[in-house]
Amino acid sequence: MQLELLNEQGQAAGKVDAPDTVFARDYNEALVHQVVVAFQANARQGTRAQKDRGEVHHSTKKPFRQKGTGNARAGMTSSPLWRGGGRIFPNRPEENFTQKLNKKMYRAGMASIFSQLAREGRLAVVDSIKVEAPKTKLLAAKFKAMGLESVLVIADEVDDNLFLASRNLHNVLVIEPRHADPLSLVHFKKVLVTKAAVEQLKEMFE
Repeated sequence: MQLELLNEQGQAAGKVDAPDTVFARDYNEALVHQVVVAFQANARQGTRAQKDRGEVHHSTKKPFRQKGTGNARAGMTSSPLWRGGGRIFPNRPEENFTQKLNKKMYRAGMASIFSQLAREGRLAVVDSIKVEAPKTKLLAAKFKAMGLESVLVIADEVDDNLFLASRNLHNVLVIEPRHADPLSLVHFKKVLVTKAAVEQLKEMFE
């Protein structure tokens, strides 16, 4: 598999050989969906909490007499049937949303995403991404010259200058290969990978 190599102006400057096991796999939509959903589920904290009928602050007085009103019988206003009453099965802070995903499935799903990005022309390779100073405008000007608005950069090494220059750009994310996740790969319109990062991705997802 050969990936497109871009120069600093965003123009094609040749081709780069890449392993077929990572960048030329068949697209498995069901597997990719499962990987993305599991990643989002595992990121949930489960801190929400609701009250049952014994925890809501209500009077225990009977709201109206048992007979003669024409209404259904009611014992107290904390009943789940009443507005403001407690929940029957309330959510608890210890709720666990994690989903188990085998390592082999995760690697195959990530390789499937990389392969589909390459086929759609959304994945390209650059020699390196560096800025001389931790200035956001320097990195923004670099991406503007390349014609990129929404871009995920996978660099073999993210130094302080690159990290500080990129963190205030809303449509730009700069990460190392070990931090690549399926949601970011799907979200950004363009993915730039440095030459050295291609080899790291090969070791991770082959």
